[in-house]
Amino acid sequence: MLKTIEEASKNFCTHQIRDEFSVDDGITKQDRTLIAYIDIDASNGQKHRVYIASDEPFMQKISKLFLEEDKSDEETLIDMTLETANLIVGSAKVIAEESKKDTYTINTPYFEKIGKFDFKYDNAKTIKLKNGELTIAIKELDAQ
Repeated sequence: MLKTIEEASKNFCTHQIRDEFSVDDGITKQDRTLIAYIDIDASNGQKHRVYIASDEPFMQKISKLFLEEDKSDEETLIDMTLETANLIVGSAKVIAEESKKDTYTINTPYFEKIGKFDFKYDNAKTIKLKNGELTIAIKELDAQ
């Protein structure tokens, strides 16, 4: 499942942001990140939580692309975080459906907090741009 979400994240960076990036294992080390999540229900009955955590420069870049704002306020950055989560996980859902494996439905994105990413997770990847980064982390909710 992380594989399709990682692919969707790379597609987002390539086609929306249009900037060079690298992908590392693990989570962001930033102290101040905008964190949202979407719960997903897999066709095999498992439930997962997908976290999207970005630093402000990454989300400001998204705000500039979609809203043409050079300096967005905190509320706008939160809205952009929710929209980014929806776009990436929604795209991953389509990728999963096309491959006919690990299909799932997605729920409404929720904004968690602005702060350090300190949530439990099973797998994570961080996409790094020249200026900004985005962490995608996934946690199985039914697991102990």
